[in-house]
Amino acid sequence: MDQLLNDGTEQLAALTEAAPDWLVSFVILLVAIAVALVLHQVLHRMLLRLVRPYELFWHQLVARTRRPLRLAFVLGGLALGATWAPLREEGQALIHHILLIGFIAVLMWLAQLALNTFMALHLQRFEHQTDDPFLARRHITQSRILQRIAGTLIVVVGTGAMLMTFDTVRQYGISLLASAGAAGIIVGLALQPMLKNLFAGIQLAITQPIRINDALIVEGEFGNVEEITSTYVVVRAWDRRRLIIPLNYFIEQPFQNWTRDETALTGIVVLYLDFSVPLDMLREKAREIVEASPLWDGEVFALQVTDLRETSMEVRILASAANSGNAFELRCNIRELLVAFLVQNYPQALPRVRAETEGGKPSGRVSAARRQFNREGGSQ
Repeated sequence: MDQLLNDGTEQLAALTEAAPDWLVSFVILLVAIAVALVLHQVLHRMLLRLVRPYELFWHQLVARTRRPLRLAFVLGGLALGATWAPLREEGQALIHHILLIGFIAVLMWLAQLALNTFMALHLQRFEHQTDDPFLARRHITQSRILQRIAGTLIVVVGTGAMLMTFDTVRQYGISLLASAGAAGIIVGLALQPMLKNLFAGIQLAITQPIRINDALIVEGEFGNVEEITSTYVVVRAWDRRRLIIPLNYFIEQPFQNWTRDETALTGIVVLYLDFSVPLDMLREKAREIVEASPLWDGEVFALQVTDLRETSMEVRILASAANSGNAFELRCNIRELLVAFLVQNYPQALPRVRAETEGGKPSGRVSAARRQFNREGGSQ
């Protein structure tokens, strides 16, 4: 038996010496990949069993990191295989450099997956534990902004680490550190927009002038905050358009937030009516319309004459609703029903243009206007 093993070893050594180096290297690297995949499969199953009694976070983390960990095992196997393979020094150095960049990329991938998994489970648990919608929106907004900032930092640090693996870039970085003052000024000026948005994101996460689902008026457009990234905010307009606005806009420019502390709003309906309108009847009808509407929250109602003009008076109706959508629909209903009520019962109360007459005849000015109207074909 020993003789057979010795003969087999000698024959394998002879075949190895007779085969070209590239073929031997290819076989070694292929075997290294196969061994790495088998080890990853075994260790992944072991990890799934180990984390079974622990929290859901570890289950999700192990499940979601299966592919990056598999890639990490393959890269490790290739690194060991490249060390054993009969390659030239230049070839080994190149392969190890590529594998090092791959390891950094895998670490970035793992860090992003761990961050996203933690945030997803944390927000899901928080939404189930709290009944306060404002507190939930505030926490979700803060967590999303911090998640974006952390993700950006992971990418920046990982990319910098990849670049520092190159000798030329490393030397350039050392020279930059030697002249840190001038380099800092140059880099700061070049990255000014990105840095402004980055610090604006941190400030938004702390002060929170806006939150997810807030109702805003920005640049004359009404919409709801749909997404907050590390550099911009997506506002969904009422007609489903999306406004993309930089983060620093909400720090430097004024805007309206209709749901900053509460969602309830007071809707305003303005009517221009004749002076002869019976205000008591109008107020009674407006109250009847508002109280019969399921959109009214029962908090605010008022009908007031807010201005007098040459030919009409301004009547303002106030009615509150639980949110901006209900307030808009309630205002539309009040307008429609009040106008229908006036047309049916008090048509003379609608705005009119008056003209003075003398002795029951139109004045010369009105007659001249009528003649001009007839000449232009108005009598046809």
